[in-house]
Amino acid sequence: MGQDVRSPRGPRCIALVGPFQSGKTTLLEAILARTGAIPRAGSVDAGTSVGDATPEARHHKMTVGLTAATASFMGDSYTFLDCPGSVEFAHDMRAALPAVDAAIVVCEADEKKLPQLQIILRELEELKIPRFLFLNKIDRANKRIRETLAMLQPASRVPLVLRQIPIWKGELIEGFVDLALERAFVYREHKASEVIGLEGGDLDREKEARFSMLEKLADHDDALMEQLLEDIQPPRDAVFDDLARELREGLICPVLLGSAARENGVLRLMKALRHEAPGIAETAKRLGAPSTKDALGFVFKTLHSQHGGKLSLTRLLAGHLDDGATLQSSSGGTSRISGILAVNGAYDSKRASAEAGDTVALAKLDPVKTGDTVSSGKTPPAALASIEPTPPVLAISVAATDRKDDVKLGQALMRLHEEDPSLVVVQNAQTHDTVLWGQGEMHLRVASERLRDRFGVKITSHPPAIGYQETIRKSIVQRGRHKKQSGGHGQFGDVVLDIKPLPRGEGFRFAEKVVGGAVPRNYIGAVEEGVVDGLARGPLGFPVTDVEVTLTDGSYHSVDSSDLAFRTAARIGLNEGLPQCQSVLLEPIHMVEIVCPTDATAKINAILSARRGQILGFDTRDGWSGWDCVRAMMPEAEIGELIVELRSATAGAGSFTRQFDHMAEVTGRAADQIIAAHQHAA
Repeated sequence: MGQDVRSPRGPRCIALVGPFQSGKTTLLEAILARTGAIPRAGSVDAGTSVGDATPEARHHKMTVGLTAATASFMGDSYTFLDCPGSVEFAHDMRAALPAVDAAIVVCEADEKKLPQLQIILRELEELKIPRFLFLNKIDRANKRIRETLAMLQPASRVPLVLRQIPIWKGELIEGFVDLALERAFVYREHKASEVIGLEGGDLDREKEARFSMLEKLADHDDALMEQLLEDIQPPRDAVFDDLARELREGLICPVLLGSAARENGVLRLMKALRHEAPGIAETAKRLGAPSTKDALGFVFKTLHSQHGGKLSLTRLLAGHLDDGATLQSSSGGTSRISGILAVNGAYDSKRASAEAGDTVALAKLDPVKTGDTVSSGKTPPAALASIEPTPPVLAISVAATDRKDDVKLGQALMRLHEEDPSLVVVQNAQTHDTVLWGQGEMHLRVASERLRDRFGVKITSHPPAIGYQETIRKSIVQRGRHKKQSGGHGQFGDVVLDIKPLPRGEGFRFAEKVVGGAVPRNYIGAVEEGVVDGLARGPLGFPVTDVEVTLTDGSYHSVDSSDLAFRTAARIGLNEGLPQCQSVLLEPIHMVEIVCPTDATAKINAILSARRGQILGFDTRDGWSGWDCVRAMMPEAEIGELIVELRSATAGAGSFTRQFDHMAEVTGRAADQIIAAHQHAA
């Protein structure tokens, strides 16, 4: 085995990930307290934790954005990235993962959270990030560890390998046995565990569990397999080497136990990180970073602080970086560092420089954005990772309460998008509304709170307008005439328009069949513009589509005719003709594709049916055990808050994508209600 894979590997960066409310922030507090980074662990409920330091996180008692904190353990430096567990804020986790050396997946023995766990593990698996599973809240366990492991295993595509087994005292867990170390420990609250002797039933359980662990390791180590077959106990160092190698190669996911709230199992977890997690050299290799003497970094988060300006949280993958250095970005910008800050929750301290492996905040790199690779070299570096946000699923129209804050709102929305690219701002050209798209109800609520509290912009919000249109069923020929005399040159335009319906989806078509110069050719463009003006708002109050308008005749005046006169005449012709054409309301229909755990599929079908959805079918989700994919056609008006019901039915794990498909007629009472509501709003 040669190389000592357990040697210290420089400053490391570790992601804390896991399902919502599994205890990630509490584990970070426990790690910081046990390593001496803070005097004592804070509390999420009390609003005293290092992790959830923002006003929004403390108000909602949940992680709503990534937090970085640094601690030292046995001479090594570790930066922990506390990532949100809610799927609504998952982009922070996804953007940070390429930068980390390993991840601690915090979970508990809760079957309802299995789909969320599977989503997170799949992300780590696809990015080839080594991962430990920390089975939290072990003090509340009501299942035997083998049952829990069997329940959790379907979430992982690689074997979950128990590193520890609990020591039971009646119905309570009082300690654990480290299967690699072959030692037993008794928990002591907020203190280091105490070593005890193994005897009786605990010794038998340890031997059985250790053999099971070694069997899984032996699947990828022929020498170990031979030793087991010959009943030879492998050297302890060889076992540790195998654990480290197979973790780094993504062949296994070690499972450790503990209680973050009681700080139990934390030091054992830190020792596993120290001995087995890879360092910056392996991470740079995983990302395909070139061998270079220049400083090379990956920007995984952008923040706008109230006083310090823009901060780019960066993992330095190679080289040495000094304050004031000029950096090239993979997206093409060049900027000079205006400060290097160590990261520790809400408290940052200045540094003169950073080395490979360090996780730091770089100040005022204005052109640099989340996901960029930066280099101190003379040419822009190639991008090492590309993390696209998941498509947004919920929207609100926003406007500044005070009109004088309109510009301020635009700037604040731009900064919010910089910090969190999964928030998307769209200008609705039809309604002139500013529409903010996000990943769910809480995501948009937190964004609104940040606009108010951090950027000082109070907003009003309402559901976005639905893209209703109207069309016609009947053809008509209509004259449009505009004549105005008011001293000097007057205005004269006269057109005859043939207005006809087109097949659904054809849009708008303009033609002309003028003979004999009834309308001079230089005015025909103005006629088309007037027709477009008239189609902007039909008799029902909506844009008109699927219509062909042909200019067939007209007349002009050699002095009073003009582009404006003919444009006005065409608009008058449309406005007078369309009410005679039997207008009908159209609503947009979208193709919706929902992914959900199989046991929720029946609920999803019921939700879709209740929202006028036409279910086209469902199938197993490709490559996802225990998941289905449901396809349906749904009116846009019914999709609005679909995600709220969907998340409720799937314990926060389900999601959907949508794509406009076609326009469909709405008739009867439904149409009357839509038209009345639109007229009232106008």
